[in-house]
Amino acid sequence: MLGAPIEFYFDFSSPYGYLASERIDAIGAEFGREVLWRPVLLGVIFKTTGQSPLVSQTLRGPYHERDMRRSARKHGIDFALPDTFPFSSIYACRIFYWLDARDRAAAKAYAHAVYRAAFARNRAVAEPDDAIAIAVECGHAEEAVKAGMQDASVKERLRDETQAAMHKGVFGSPFILVDGEPFWGNDRLAEVREWLQTGGW
Repeated sequence: MLGAPIEFYFDFSSPYGYLASERIDAIGAEFGREVLWRPVLLGVIFKTTGQSPLVSQTLRGPYHERDMRRSARKHGIDFALPDTFPFSSIYACRIFYWLDARDRAAAKAYAHAVYRAAFARNRAVAEPDDAIAIAVECGHAEEAVKAGMQDASVKERLRDETQAAMHKGVFGSPFILVDGEPFWGNDRLAEVREWLQTGGW
């Protein structure tokens, strides 16, 4: 790798996080940068910042729904808002971090599977059984996943990662840090790429 890892913060309930997740690794690979995926609990962050989900906001909600679909079409990404939205991401996050402690690539594969289940196939991912089933489909043993999801150290890591993200200034999803430079939103990926290409401005 040619430089420090790119930090990619997201919530599994974030449509824009999903769209960014389909492109961020290619950008990292282009510039020889590893991408560290870091799911966080946006609900916890919103309680601190006083924000609310975009689609629930008057006027902004309908615009963002349209923008999400338009952005997905532009980049050839399958997309549809799930019937239940927003949804809790706590169990998927726990499973991600349980996997991440063992195999970073497996954790990333699981994250892709959760995102695509929710936003490409309108599949429920919020309940424990939903999140576990996706992990099993990724090749992980059901009982091990169940135990890992409930492990105290995994729960603590999720809390710590969310708090650490806020300390770094993360307030939304996706939120990308490149050598400490923050970029918020799927629509900033072009600037992320340009920043990597030029060294900043």
